[in-house]
Amino acid sequence: MAVLSTGPIENSPVSGVRQIQQVAVKMVNRDLVNSSTILIQGYVLNGLRTLYVLEKFELPPNAVATRNYAVDFDAYEFVFTTSGLAEESTDISVWGKNGSGVIIDVQRIVADEQLEP
Repeated sequence: MAVLSTGPIENSPVSGVRQIQQVAVKMVNRDLVNSSTILIQGYVLNGLRTLYVLEKFELPPNAVATRNYAVDFDAYEFVFTTSGLAEESTDISVWGKNGSGVIIDVQRIVADEQLEP
């Protein structure tokens, strides 16, 4: 089982508007035969670490999936737990989006940059 984290991400408003209002979590399973299981936990960091996203699903062989979550908070964190026979062939990236849904690369985290808690 692999556990990866974005670490805490600051998202304070600038002139009353948060630059990032949504994140796209992209997942890819490169294994041609086996599935992986992914648990996504999203936390609001507001003095307390409050769980607001809890989703578990199976990613089939050679598949890609995207999940979108609101992050209109001062700070947030995502933790991903992957398991199954394709665990080592599964990569996850997180992409920040503005209110119009445009990707803002300032808040992007790819598989090689994630923290292992």
